[in-house]
Amino acid sequence: MSNPLADMDKPDVIFCIGTNMTETHPVAATRLKQAQAKGAILIVADPRHIPLARRADIHLPLRVGSDVALLGAMAHVIAERGLMDESFIAERTEGWDSVREHLKSFTPEWAEGITGVPAALIEQAAVLYAQADRGAIYYTLGITEHISGVDNVQSLSNLALMTGNLGREGTGINPMRGQNNIQGAGDCGALPGNYPGFQPVTDPAMQAKFEEAWGTKVDLEPGMTKVRALEHAGEKIFAMLICGENTLISDPDYDHCERALGRLDHLVVVDIFKTETAELADVVLPASAWAETDGVFTNTERRPQRVRAAVPAQGQARPDWWILAEISKRLGSDQFEYNSAAEVFNELCSLSPLYAGLDWDRIDAGRYQWPVPEADHPGTPMLHVGEFPRGKGLFKTPAYRDPAEVVNEDYPVWLTTGRRLEHYHTRTMSGRSTGTEYLLNEETLEVHPADVQAWGLEHGGMARMSSPRGSVLVRVASDDTSPPGTVFCSFSFSEVPINKLTGSGYDPITDTAELKVCPVRVEPVSG
Repeated sequence: MSNPLADMDKPDVIFCIGTNMTETHPVAATRLKQAQAKGAILIVADPRHIPLARRADIHLPLRVGSDVALLGAMAHVIAERGLMDESFIAERTEGWDSVREHLKSFTPEWAEGITGVPAALIEQAAVLYAQADRGAIYYTLGITEHISGVDNVQSLSNLALMTGNLGREGTGINPMRGQNNIQGAGDCGALPGNYPGFQPVTDPAMQAKFEEAWGTKVDLEPGMTKVRALEHAGEKIFAMLICGENTLISDPDYDHCERALGRLDHLVVVDIFKTETAELADVVLPASAWAETDGVFTNTERRPQRVRAAVPAQGQARPDWWILAEISKRLGSDQFEYNSAAEVFNELCSLSPLYAGLDWDRIDAGRYQWPVPEADHPGTPMLHVGEFPRGKGLFKTPAYRDPAEVVNEDYPVWLTTGRRLEHYHTRTMSGRSTGTEYLLNEETLEVHPADVQAWGLEHGGMARMSSPRGSVLVRVASDDTSPPGTVFCSFSFSEVPINKLTGSGYDPITDTAELKVCPVRVEPVSG
């Protein structure tokens, strides 16, 4: 997030896109409700009439996968009406002339034909955002889990740059992280192209730095994404360690994933429960849970926070860092001689400029947000004040393209996926709680009442939903949240492995799967 969570109740205009925040981030979303109570205008772009959209002053019900068209049209309106922040553009950005020319073809009328959102509504939303003194953008996986995920984010960046809504209180581009410590994982280098601190592996200076720090040769090329590793399983990749992730349920194309893991010579899973993925493993190593572990989480607003073991670990369970270090030692490495989580974190601080001013003791109270470049630095709650890391903000010219697969005669229905308020991710933990199971113990397929009737379905009855990759059986819920022609399902329940259907394409830059768009066929099942 470019701005802290404390800023969420400060904008004049809030633009939420691709985020079901009241269900997926219900605590943080209370601040947006507080902003509305103070008079803020809420604009929500989402294919479904989710609870957040029901609260909105303007709901933009775009067709799934058409975000670039919508955002480009909004930018077109702002440019044509001269609503840009000219001084911000001149002083703090580059590439404006190119993007202004690029936007001329993104008329609201053109976008209406793709998105289904009336041109007048697009114009109204664009004008409100541009004229706000403080305009803030919030998004989640509904923006990134597309083959055009990078283009979507660049389109949002264009909107913020052209209106000067960066580097000020109550503004910014704010991605809400989808899982606990996903920000911290990236900070530590759990990305194929980056060392800790987002330092590129392709930089010879970084190569020299980390070779010296780690005492081993490192390559000047990015590593493999998990998508590619699974593709090469049994060919280039013969062993795999999966730590704290239920890959079989959460990854796209369930059958492909199962086959890939089966081709490995050796699969090791580190987890706190015997997940569906762990059932396939040759070795399962028991990890200690968060309440049994000393460590650090870095949250969505870039704030490292200490966690402390409240109870002893059960049985032979050990912290993840200890398990990984012990595996490394048994493979012959002498670079993992850690005795505590504190030593691991302090090494991160010594190698990452973002954490350089921190250490285990200094984060005791969870007070600082990176970057913290020196020991006496107060932290950086707000990014991009005065300048950008690269100097000037760079406009981009993303072009609209259709999803990897579109509806056709065989698969005439749009499926979009997401999460449920009552459960977390693949229910590895929440599915073992009596309370959450009481609230929601079964997955359902959200179908508009008009489609329930037209397709011969019954509310509470079973349906078979199929894509080019497979099919699942799921109970029907007649509900007007999704529009006619679009259905919704979560991937929380292994009994309804919805990712048997998804996996039609991947963003060419990030390898992020298109989990939010999947053409399907829905048929009634009798008996």
